[in-house]
Amino acid sequence: MNRREALSSVALLLGGTIVGTEFFLSGCKPERKYGESLNLSPDDISFLDEVGETILPTTASSPGAKATKIGEFMKTIVNDCYEDKDQKTFLEGMQKLNDACKTKNGKMFLDCDDKQRHDFLVDLDKEQKEYMNKKKPEDPSHYFRMMKELTLWGYFTSEIGATKALRYIAVPGKYEGCVPYKKGDKAWAT
Repeated sequence: MNRREALSSVALLLGGTIVGTEFFLSGCKPERKYGESLNLSPDDISFLDEVGETILPTTASSPGAKATKIGEFMKTIVNDCYEDKDQKTFLEGMQKLNDACKTKNGKMFLDCDDKQRHDFLVDLDKEQKEYMNKKKPEDPSHYFRMMKELTLWGYFTSEIGATKALRYIAVPGKYEGCVPYKKGDKAWAT
């Protein structure tokens, strides 16, 4: 699978486009170095790992997003591919997520139990969907939309996501458009 196909697959899952993909798809870095001031601490990376793990948790059949080091993936993409305005939205969003969680649950995101985290992110996902439906083209993306996109993108294009969460054949045979599907089967990685 090439980068363009991987991003198209993730974008289809999300029903749209992914912030920052222009630079990733072109395979080039912008002339100007984005993210020179982006400095995420190990605690920030751990925070993003936990957000990602709540979005895609570990199950009996596959590891969760934290196993793919999703926080590091987010840092790399935000640093290398996002424009300054999108980086700002993402970084401010980390604090907004914590503040909103504290307002709802009386404690910061990392201090919540798994159910509180899940319920909070479900509500935040509803908020971002409403925002994205009403936003104007010049408005920034919702910060949680960015985090969710990066989690899905990073997970399903990682070795763990492709081989544990999806069915994967390293060297596939011929194309067969009509393959039987049984309820509960994993989707195919391409």
